[in-house]
Amino acid sequence: MTARAWAGRAGEDYAAKKLEELGYAIVARNYHSRYGEIDIIAENGAYLVFVEVKARKAGSLSSPLEAVTPQKQRRLILTAQAYLAACPSEKQPRFDVAAVTLEGNQVTGWEYVENAFLT
Repeated sequence: MTARAWAGRAGEDYAAKKLEELGYAIVARNYHSRYGEIDIIAENGAYLVFVEVKARKAGSLSSPLEAVTPQKQRRLILTAQAYLAACPSEKQPRFDVAAVTLEGNQVTGWEYVENAFLT
C-alpha cells in the first residue's frame, strides 16, 4: 500500500469512527458507481449523508477541503444518484466533507463540514 493510499484509508477510518461517536449510523463505505466513489454513506436523523473524506499530511500546501473541486462534487452527486436509484431512501440527502490532517501515523486535525455543497 502506498503512503497516499494509507493516508486515505487512515482518514476514512478515523472519519467513520468520529461519525459513529457523533451518533451517525454508517450504511456503506467506499460505494462505487461508474461515476466515482463515495467514501462514507451514513444516516443521521432525517438525513442520508454522503461523506467525502480528504486526508492530508500536516503542512501540505493545500487544505483537504480545497480538494473537493466542482468536478469532484459533480461526480459525488452522480454517484449519490446511482446509490439512491439502487437503494431508495425517504431521508433527505446531504453532502458533507470530512477533512483529516495526519502527522506520521497520528491524526492531528479533524474538520467536518455539513452541507459542504449544494446539489
